[in-house]
Parts: sequence; structure tokens; C-alpha cells
Amino acid sequence: MKKINKLCHRADKLLARLEKLLPTEQPDTDWDAAIAFRWRKQGSAGYLQPIPHPHNISLDALCGIEDQKARIDQNTRQFVLGYSANNVLLTGARGTGKSSLVKALLNKYADEGLRLIEVEKHHLVDLHDIVEQIDRRPECFILYCDDLTFEIDEPGYKALKVALDGSVATVSDNVLIYATSNRRHMMPEFMKNNLDTQHKDEEIHPSEAIEEKISLSERFGLWLSFYPFDQDQYLEIVRVWLAHFGINKMTAHIRTSALQWALMRGSRSGRVAWQFARDWSGRQKIT
Repeated sequence: MKKINKLCHRADKLLARLEKLLPTEQPDTDWDAAIAFRWRKQGSAGYLQPIPHPHNISLDALCGIEDQKARIDQNTRQFVLGYSANNVLLTGARGTGKSSLVKALLNKYADEGLRLIEVEKHHLVDLHDIVEQIDRRPECFILYCDDLTFEIDEPGYKALKVALDGSVATVSDNVLIYATSNRRHMMPEFMKNNLDTQHKDEEIHPSEAIEEKISLSERFGLWLSFYPFDQDQYLEIVRVWLAHFGINKMTAHIRTSALQWALMRGSRSGRVAWQFARDWSGRQKIT
């Protein structure tokens, strides 16, 4: 009896492992359920999960990045109108509105057929499968990759590079890739790579390692750089967010408190301004 019980236990463990390898039936995507979706994996199969309550933010609420807004808005408008447009890489200082800008564009153009699919870094190897699911759909899709950084030889790095520009099969005309990153080349840069740089006849020839690091970012047709805000820009963003919460007067006390808040956080970013405005508004309601 003990041998039979042991055999049954081993059989159960084996079946549990096999179930993970077998393809599972995935639900059909309900395209009317949301304007934003997230790529999910269950076992070896993937599916698009609707996001019922995406971040509701408008372009007007984003301050201090007027040039970046204008350029990506123009690119997105071309896309939803059926004209040629570029994949976009948004890089630079943290908390300056890179992710919020993409979400605001979705809200602006959702009624014109724009949809967003969030793809996490470890799911980039599934880009081909995602594109297959949305090919020939009437909507326009932004594949959104947030806060991308790669280590050397990560499979997602090569998958994204091929999807951008390098595969025999072209990406569908109704798909663009928008990615954000805190660094332009999205890969770690080491001193030893620079030491391999060659100098010939007064010309500089970067090493193959450096060429590989910049090859991904070069595949994005539009680069947008974001920089830390100065004090005046930071205070203006604070004023806008305070008005959003119903506080329409920027007093000297609020100004000093906002600067102290930024000093404690070590950053004068849009995110910090938003957090201060939320905190200040909440404290005023309970006093």
C-alpha cells in the first residue's frame, strides 16, 4: 500500500508539471471592454487582458514639456489618421512625465480608434504573437513598454530590436511601439567598452560593444529627451496640480512648503509636484 501511495504521489506531481506545459484555452479579447490592454501569460500561451480603469490624464495637465508634447502629439495624430508615423523612445530624468504623456495621448485619441497594449519587459519575446492578434484590426495600437532597461544578452532586447527594424516580416501598419527609459541606450555601459575604442588616422571607431548598445535606440524614429525641472518650472507644476485639487491661490507658505517637499525628496520633478499637491490638498481638508 505504501508503494502504491508513493507512486500515486509521484504521478500527481508529474501531471501537475505537464499541465503547466500544455496550452490552455484563452478567452477571446473583448475589444469593447476597454481602450487599454495588458499582455498576460498563462502557461505557454498569452492573451490580452482589458484594463477597465486606465489612468485618466489629459495633455493640458502636463506642464514644462511643451516641445515634447507637440512632437509626440503630431506623430500620434499622423498614426491615427492612417498616415506614416514613427516608433517613439522617451528618455531622461525620472518623474518628468514620460509615462503620463503616453497615457494622455491614449485619452485624447481613444475616440478616434487609438488603443494601448502594455507589454512588460519579460514579455517582449512575445511581440510577434501580440502583433498577430491585432493584425487587420480596424483600431490603431500603441505597444507600450515602460521603464525599459536591459542587461547583456536578455532575450527581450533582441526581440524588440527585430520588431522595430530587422525582421523579414514587417510590423503591421496599425502598430507603433512607444517605449520609456531613464537612459538613452537602455543597456549598462562599462568603462572597458570605451577602452576597446580604436583610433585610426585621427578617426574614432567605437568598439563593437558600444555599437551594439546604441543599435536598439537608433531603431526608434523619434527620440524625445526629458530633463530635470528648474525651481520655477517645478513651482508652476505645483500650481497647476493644486488648481486641479481646487486650491487656486499659490501663497508664500505653500511655495515654501513645496520647495521643502522637493528638498526632502531630492528632486524637482512633475511626480514630486503631484505628490506634494495631493498631500497638501488632503491635509487642508482635515484641518
